[in-house]
Amino acid sequence: MERARKPRKRDNSISICCCSSPQSSFLYPHTNLTWFEEDVWTEIAKFLDGRSLVNLASANRWFHQLIMEESIWKFACLRDLQVPPPNNVAFSWIKLYASAFDGSHSYSFRQSEKHIDWMRIGAFFFDSPHALVTEMLSLPVKVPEEESLQEMVQKTGACVLRNIKTGIWIADLQLVQCPVCNLNTCEGTMQTLDVRHLELFLQEGYKNGAWDYKDVASHRIEKHCNGASGGIFDIKHLKSSCTSEILDPKSWTGKPSDWQPKARRALHAVAINTNLQQNDGLQVRYQAMREGPDLDGEDGEIVSIRVSQQLI
Repeated sequence: MERARKPRKRDNSISICCCSSPQSSFLYPHTNLTWFEEDVWTEIAKFLDGRSLVNLASANRWFHQLIMEESIWKFACLRDLQVPPPNNVAFSWIKLYASAFDGSHSYSFRQSEKHIDWMRIGAFFFDSPHALVTEMLSLPVKVPEEESLQEMVQKTGACVLRNIKTGIWIADLQLVQCPVCNLNTCEGTMQTLDVRHLELFLQEGYKNGAWDYKDVASHRIEKHCNGASGGIFDIKHLKSSCTSEILDPKSWTGKPSDWQPKARRALHAVAINTNLQQNDGLQVRYQAMREGPDLDGEDGEIVSIRVSQQLI
């Protein structure tokens, strides 16, 4: 006779077959709403500065993949520089953002021992390859005639530089020690309007020292000067309303007794001014850096410009 089978007890427990957290699928989205969540975080990222973006990217792999999108860093870079987008760029936007906002300037790479202080002015945009570089900030502006750069500067205190690399440029005001002598005891200082193309610090030719500044022209003013001024303008936009504001120095240079350097930036121009006490004049120096000779042996595009002024 067959024994009666004992009824089996029902097992209502649920076994977990892996060591992953039951919430892992929520923390690392794999749902149909992923596209929606990415759009939300992309919009949130537009309100964050560079440091906050980096912190968010380090939260996990999903955020890292999202935040490292070029479109986010392009937006952040153009937003913080307050300039329109260029036609094309040679480097990733995250590298361009870092080179613009990591606190470095041209004297960080070379002549750091001569550097005293600096101030970031901002960014402007070269829409054309022609620049007016001048120590005179007044209306009406006269573009020098076709002659040598030295003759232009001697006659008008301004010169026209051609073959400028178009796109976004960064402008700084630098204060450096006197470059005329090598005496450590020298207390002479020089003010420099220092502008550069956004991509300059990432170029190998700049980093290895193959590209350097060359003198374009110089001008000696042997009489008292009320102020040391310098401006760089995209010639195509000399008559625009925003540029004309820079060429009205009384509106932004400060009172005569204010010795603090002042700077003004427009979309297509930048300028500086420092009011001076009694003096015997100024030595003004114009310099430019080119990318180097092109394949045909011609001079490359200008990627940086300096206007330096030193008391005589």
